[in-house]
Amino acid sequence: MQKFLGALLICTAIIPLQAQQVLSPDKNISLTFAILENGVPSYKVSYKQKDVIKSSALGLETKDVPSFLVGFSVKDVKQSSVDNTWSPIYGEQKSIRNQYNELVVTLEQKALKGRFIKIHFRVFNDGVGFRYEFPKQDELKYFIIKEEKTEFNLAGDHKIFWIPGDYDTNEYAYTTSKISEIPSLMAQATIPVHAQSPIASPSVQTPSMMKSADGLYINIHEAALINYPAMALNVDAVNYKMSAHLCPDGVGNKGYMQTDAVTPWRTVIVSDKAADILTSKTILNLNEPTAYEDVSWIKPVKYVGVWWEYFVTGKSTWAYSNENNVRIGQDFSLLKPSGHHGATTENVKKYIDFASSNGFDAVLVEGWNVGWEDWFGNWKEEVFDFVTPYPDFDAKGLQQYAAAKGVKIIMHHETSGSATNYERRLDKAFQFMADHGYNAAKTGYVGKIIPRGEHHDSQWMVNHYIHVAKTAAAYKIMINSHEAVRPTGLCRTYPNWFAQESARGTEFEAMGGLAPEHTTILPFTRMMGGPMDYTPGIFQTDLSAYGRGDRVKTTLVKQLAYYVTMYSPLQMAADLPENYNRFPDAFQFIKDVAIDWDETYILEAEPGDYITTARKAKGKEAWFVGGVTDENSRTANINFSFLPATKKYVATVYADAKDASWNLKPQAYTVTKLIVTNKSILKQFVAPGGGVAISVKEATTDEIKKLKKL
Repeated sequence: MQKFLGALLICTAIIPLQAQQVLSPDKNISLTFAILENGVPSYKVSYKQKDVIKSSALGLETKDVPSFLVGFSVKDVKQSSVDNTWSPIYGEQKSIRNQYNELVVTLEQKALKGRFIKIHFRVFNDGVGFRYEFPKQDELKYFIIKEEKTEFNLAGDHKIFWIPGDYDTNEYAYTTSKISEIPSLMAQATIPVHAQSPIASPSVQTPSMMKSADGLYINIHEAALINYPAMALNVDAVNYKMSAHLCPDGVGNKGYMQTDAVTPWRTVIVSDKAADILTSKTILNLNEPTAYEDVSWIKPVKYVGVWWEYFVTGKSTWAYSNENNVRIGQDFSLLKPSGHHGATTENVKKYIDFASSNGFDAVLVEGWNVGWEDWFGNWKEEVFDFVTPYPDFDAKGLQQYAAAKGVKIIMHHETSGSATNYERRLDKAFQFMADHGYNAAKTGYVGKIIPRGEHHDSQWMVNHYIHVAKTAAAYKIMINSHEAVRPTGLCRTYPNWFAQESARGTEFEAMGGLAPEHTTILPFTRMMGGPMDYTPGIFQTDLSAYGRGDRVKTTLVKQLAYYVTMYSPLQMAADLPENYNRFPDAFQFIKDVAIDWDETYILEAEPGDYITTARKAKGKEAWFVGGVTDENSRTANINFSFLPATKKYVATVYADAKDASWNLKPQAYTVTKLIVTNKSILKQFVAPGGGVAISVKEATTDEIKKLKKL
């Protein structure tokens, strides 16, 4: 169970009902609630006297009952303060402070027989969260949401890092522009992605990251997305106003509600320092603690896998046969093998041996189960049964082989978008995993969703993902979901749902590549909601080595840095084992780097340009630093003040060579050992598309004598 420390401070105050103000504990953020003309509820937010969100309307439009938009008066107001500390099961720091001032406004629609709702506002030192509550009452039992009308009236034409609004995919490349430029760039930004459903009006997805002309960093997202569709943001590019746009279902409705009910929290994180955005824990704090009684089985995982070879080598495939019309239940041993199947017993053993000899926890195996011959693009309901291996995959034998070497196998459950089929087979699939010693599953939702007409981000699918996580917990199985709705901090409530993809990850490096700036944006956008299974660690970045024209647009050292800058309790060494064997000194960093942390320090950051992060390993006197840049070279300023005083440490610095770049000599790097203290400052060259990675441990007497001092 998560532990709660500290005191809960609650006070109730009766204050004037026309305009209510609540400040953050440090007094820097001010949120004001007011009733506008015609009884429209509104709010505004400022930071250090600067407008962040100007007066913006609140409310929901409904389909079957009178809407929650106008005719409101304030019935009651309560304020309270909370200050406690809790300990996550895994994460970027061992304890998280949950400190906020809260305003709860009860609003009455007197013309509708006194029907009422509540709006909760929580103001933290780094942002605000607010949500609607619909208490049980005689005048309100069931209702259908036509659209949420929450507005975010911005204070200017901010710089914004955005991807197009879409009901089915988050896998777009980021565009950087002014808000006013979004409509003219939308067609160019909406590149083809599988099963995409772009929103017709100009819209962007959350988390939406912005920077104002006067130096404010602003992030808009949501927290605790449960029993509700995901929110995109409509964009009024003339007035710099955004508004909620919920994902519809197959008949066009946005949500089905029964009181008591609450919406997700709408979040606005703000600071005049980019680093504060990355260290914010407001979204996690707005999620409920887990109700799981036993969490001892939930542990971070570092893994390798039968995966990257499918994308780059052309020598192996997910499918066992070249036939393309198969059914669940048929005898797959009668199919003619293609000779290119990757998930064979022999091949998986090689990965198990590699994992065991290099200290990895697990091996992901994709393509182990029958059905891959015609899984994609047919909108077929019963594609996989999740329990029948191909004839050349010995599930029991591999379990025994892996267990003898101290390695787990991560099961792959690709659903091809058929959530109905997966739900019918879920318990049987998880029991199969439990029987074979598999304690983690990678789920996938490539393709159009079944039930047909639903979307990846609709209310039904949001509930499906949570159902999978809760069912998996009953079998003590951890879930890494791909192509699912973007995360909203639910890894706190359902901690076995410990990683997601939900963005453009490494696989796209083999499908046209990712811009060098991509991973300087993701921590400010997608990763605000939770950990990402980005699958880093590609050493062979020039894919012409496999007869391909693609290139990974990073240096080798930048791939090392990702293990620190891209937080996840699930980290993959994604490249082929033979490529790691070619660079054993660089591979050492991947073997050494921690994946669970006591403390995190953002040393420097600017979205779209650079990030340098330092972290202390959980329960160890070991620290790791990672720095990444965009397409421009730079000098990273690494201040070691996070180290304890009085001691000396060895810093092993993995750096780009002076002539390295993402497109020229990406594998050129140096490894240097230096003696550092908490007063040391390292100014390190970072190549275009490059990075820096550093491991730090306490120095021995001999090391202090022999090594150069910084």
